[in-house]
Amino acid sequence: MPDFQKQQVQWFPGHMAKTRRLIKENLKLVDGVVEIVDARAPRSSSNPELGEIISSKPRIVLLNKCDMADEKATKIWIDHYKSKGIYALAADCRSGRGLGQFQAVCKKALAFVVKRNEERQMAGKSLRLMVVGIPNTGKSSFINRMAGASKAVVADRAGVTKSNQWFNCGGGIELLDTPGVLWPKFDDPEVGDKLAFIGSVKDEVTDIESLACRLLEVLVKTHPEMIAKRYKIEKFEELEGWEILEKIGAKRGFLIKGGEIDYERAAVMICDEFRGGKLGRISLELP
Repeated sequence: MPDFQKQQVQWFPGHMAKTRRLIKENLKLVDGVVEIVDARAPRSSSNPELGEIISSKPRIVLLNKCDMADEKATKIWIDHYKSKGIYALAADCRSGRGLGQFQAVCKKALAFVVKRNEERQMAGKSLRLMVVGIPNTGKSSFINRMAGASKAVVADRAGVTKSNQWFNCGGGIELLDTPGVLWPKFDDPEVGDKLAFIGSVKDEVTDIESLACRLLEVLVKTHPEMIAKRYKIEKFEELEGWEILEKIGAKRGFLIKGGEIDYERAAVMICDEFRGGKLGRISLELP
């Protein structure tokens, strides 16, 4: 058995406290919050502190990368958010799929703001939303897609730091960008693993071979047919992750001097193919 590091994924971003403070400071400038999550792992890719941070501000959850998630699972998540009184929208920010509904969803979620503006003789005033999300959930792709190629920056507003920018996305909606932020630590090791699987934690702070083994062990339980189809291997259901990694490495011809398996190369390939959706549409969790 290879000597892989059995480390738990951890993350301690130095900017985390600063970002939390910036979000709180800028809340007074916005009418609501758009949270970008990864549709493959909506719970794990949502900052559990966000509800407390944004307090009573309306929240819209955008389930990005829905093209790589199981459609049925995504529908279950949207119904779950709806049951909690939270507006949710499935989208793929790279292609723009689903984003045509965003303005309508915003106006529903912020209907009371629209009504208040009308009562104050400010009908047509832009709705302002802060965009938040942990790293690699697609926050920048969302803003770029909504703002268009020009990425038009709205005039600076008081209280906004240089690290934050306003973007006009048309339809009477302005978006405020914020840095991506993770929470200080993962109390649940599975959450850390899922975030590493989808690429929200940099591979540099994980052991990629151990990570790939854990990913394979998860997928063998939930989607064995996809593993068999993609890597053309058989009789792997009872194997440990490193043994499956070894089979895949051998099948792909990933060998090093002496004919040994190049575990690192196989591990990188597996993680990249999962993140790229090449194994199929996979969701890692349900409500």
